[in-house]
Amino acid sequence: MKRRTFISIAGGSILAAGGIGYLISDKNNFVRSDLKISSNDKLLLTDEQEILLLASMAPSGHNTQPWFVRRIAPFHWIICNDRSKWLPAVDPSQRETMLSIGAFIQNITYAASYYGYCCEWKTLARGNQDEQIEEVVLSKLDDIPRFDISKIKKRRTVRSNFQSDQLKEDDLQSLTNGEEAYFHYFPRGTSAFAWLNEKTVAANQKQIYRDAAEKELANWIRFTGKDAAQHGDGLTPASMEMTGLTAWIVRNFYNKSSVMGKNFRKQGLDAVKTQVSQSAGWLLITSKDQTVASLLETGKRLQRLLLKIREKGIAIHPMTQILEEAPFSLKINKAMNITTPIQLVLRCGYVNEYPDPVSIRKPVNSFVRI
Repeated sequence: MKRRTFISIAGGSILAAGGIGYLISDKNNFVRSDLKISSNDKLLLTDEQEILLLASMAPSGHNTQPWFVRRIAPFHWIICNDRSKWLPAVDPSQRETMLSIGAFIQNITYAASYYGYCCEWKTLARGNQDEQIEEVVLSKLDDIPRFDISKIKKRRTVRSNFQSDQLKEDDLQSLTNGEEAYFHYFPRGTSAFAWLNEKTVAANQKQIYRDAAEKELANWIRFTGKDAAQHGDGLTPASMEMTGLTAWIVRNFYNKSSVMGKNFRKQGLDAVKTQVSQSAGWLLITSKDQTVASLLETGKRLQRLLLKIREKGIAIHPMTQILEEAPFSLKINKAMNITTPIQLVLRCGYVNEYPDPVSIRKPVNSFVRI
């Protein structure tokens, strides 16, 4: 469940070559607010469109948005697994896909409540590769508690400038309230924290220099504003926290083949080293087992957590490479003294400033099927 950051790619020769072409180049970082994400789909009722738009703001690896919705009737949907959005190089079992769909489902429940609907869910899938995951029927109620959907709209993954102060006990309790058994916090200064720092760098190094994983990443980077507008998914320079001159150079001089180059990989690894040196600790989320139901519930649990952190000035950055690369994936449970499956590895810390969300989204009509 990650989006890797790359920084400091600029070079003098590129600057010289690019100066003349600046006026006709891609000068602006493409962000979510640039997208026309209203579907205006006459086959969907207005509340259906609004609920599914909010649902689509759930996180996913490389921002693939690996879901689609089959509409059986008004407010009767089947949430489906989009095979075309899988990441086989880093998620061959579709474990992370199920986590993302779980977050999408949690957003449906929250968004539905805002518009006055309750949801009745039924799990359909038996395995992570099944297409039909959950069936839901929405029913209108008069007195249902309304969720604050601004939390969904403002959710953002922040990767940089974490403070080293440990999370306050009250904040940690508020974030994990009622679900403490599934959360494991390892603050700065502990041996577990040091292990996670060291192995996260090592796992990233292995993944960055594994061609299949790097090629998969390259396929999901939207270098130009035109590409971002066309696809509505994937990683933009803005979502990778590139700004200013660096972002301009990447948008105008880089492409998929650049990602496979030595310099791009080195910069990616350098960014990871900087990131892991800045945090208050690591927060791991576990599940009861590896069943579809448990993975979906873990994805919901992640989303519930992510929608609480902004108001507390806490940033959470999923860094799942330890779970994706052997031998680290085989050693983490023993190293952390945890017996249940670890599903998410989250770097966390306070931040002084919380920027607006920039990850892009597809229009609703592109992922709804009748």
